[in-house]
Amino acid sequence: MLAAGLTAALAALILREQDLLRIAALLIALPLIAVGFAIRTRFRLTCSRRLDPARLAAGSRSRAVLRIENVSRLPTGLLLIEDTIPYLLGGRPRVVLDRLAPRHPVDVGYHISGEIRGRYQVGPVTVRLMDPFGLCELPRAFTTIDTLVVTPQVVTLPETTLTGEWGGAGHSTNRSVSTHGDDDVATREYRHGDDLRRIHWRTTARRGELTVRREEQPWQSRAAVLLDARAIAHRGDGPTSSLEWAISAAASVSLHLAQRGFEIRMVTDSGSEVSSAGMGGGFDGALLDVLAVLTPSTARSLHTGVDAARRQGGEGLMIAVVGNLSADDAERLARLRDGERSTGIVFMLDVDGWANHEVPSRGEAAAVRSRAIAMLVGAGWKVLDVKRGASLTDLWAGVTGIPVDLPDDAGSPDTQRARQPEPLDVA
Repeated sequence: MLAAGLTAALAALILREQDLLRIAALLIALPLIAVGFAIRTRFRLTCSRRLDPARLAAGSRSRAVLRIENVSRLPTGLLLIEDTIPYLLGGRPRVVLDRLAPRHPVDVGYHISGEIRGRYQVGPVTVRLMDPFGLCELPRAFTTIDTLVVTPQVVTLPETTLTGEWGGAGHSTNRSVSTHGDDDVATREYRHGDDLRRIHWRTTARRGELTVRREEQPWQSRAAVLLDARAIAHRGDGPTSSLEWAISAAASVSLHLAQRGFEIRMVTDSGSEVSSAGMGGGFDGALLDVLAVLTPSTARSLHTGVDAARRQGGEGLMIAVVGNLSADDAERLARLRDGERSTGIVFMLDVDGWANHEVPSRGEAAAVRSRAIAMLVGAGWKVLDVKRGASLTDLWAGVTGIPVDLPDDAGSPDTQRARQPEPLDVA
């Protein structure tokens, strides 16, 4: 309009047309009036955002609700509201509000699709104030930023009957996972400061030294989940890669076991871990938050991850979700399981099926994989061959009834009687 006004003014001077000069004056004045109006207008707006939910699984949607309120005494003009979201979550939502009355909040909602794992910042909100003529806009931005976490997909797994490791107070005895409620009633030597009322006089008389009963503690199931996130061990890109399947499987199995009373340690190939010990109900969120931002590691072997998982002592339920394994990695993983005190399950992904192009030396890779499977099976591991498109639910249903090696006298009447509480003789 400024350009048109200047052109009309020049033409009016050349043609000596006063009416055209009046039109030129109007065209020049209107934008200047609009700018002055926008600058002098003082609106006070508040903005809040609610994400429902703030943590969502990959492939699902979250709803964002913006509440805009005019806390000044004057109604606003035309408002263009735009929220800032990463391009991985979709296009920026824009909403036009014709007029916002004083003290009258307005809710504006839109959906966010989370297709790729990660932690994303949503915001800030940008508001563009426009004059009544729509000739000038004044951008303003709020500072409110919220965090949206896109977690791996968690699959609901069926109930299975497994056997594993149960222990209390740092001492363990091979038990069935289906057993609940037994207490550790063994005795130990007297230590300075022990309550004299806990002295077990019968054992003391038999051994010739003071012996006390251990404090009764419930048996606790233990499980370690090893996740192979090495870049060289996986194929494919984005949500359809073998790494995403492995992360989803590790998350699903860990949460499934944690919900059934297991003490879980989820360990990655780089040695980082998340443990449910002492976390109570916060383990689910902590695990998903860690896996949401997990990136492929540059590690060349599983040595660090296997060593970290070995801190459990090779006892309990050992679960590994791995990609391509070298002979050395397979040997180390095979030694992780204690044949007499643990159950080992390996989800071994046939990662070449996730490749986006033809893999060279496919036959050689298949031979190495077959040798790794044979080595793990020979060490007592249950190996589940995972092809692209395989259902984790069906694979997990196939582990029902996997036994654990128990001592020969584990089920004998004498052993069972030894585990029962003995009467406390008080002299």
